[in-house]
Amino acid sequence: MASGHLGDWGEALAARHLQSKGWTILARKFRDGHKEIDLVARRGGVVAFVEVKTRGTKRFGHPFEAVGARKRREIEAVAESWIRQYGDSSLTYRFDAIAVLSSSSRAPAIEHLEDAWGI
Repeated sequence: MASGHLGDWGEALAARHLQSKGWTILARKFRDGHKEIDLVARRGGVVAFVEVKTRGTKRFGHPFEAVGARKRREIEAVAESWIRQYGDSSLTYRFDAIAVLSSSSRAPAIEHLEDAWGI
């Protein structure tokens, strides 16, 4: 599967996973210029800006390792844009990450790291 297709597939799985946990997807691929947030989701009074990393193998490390300082700054900038447009001061905002590990021999593994920037 091409990397773009793998990423889109992983984002769709992540969205369904969040929905199964009671989250509402507010936006997919929210863009500000050339930067984007994969998913914006809300559950109760919490809005999560979610970065999704999908991999077919851990050969090059865990998917969460691909969310470095530069990527976090980009996501934070786009989140500020989203908050300016749609934000509500009564809500709590945080950054989450979801890793999707695909395997041809078993069901994909999904790992949701809540408040990923706070850890």
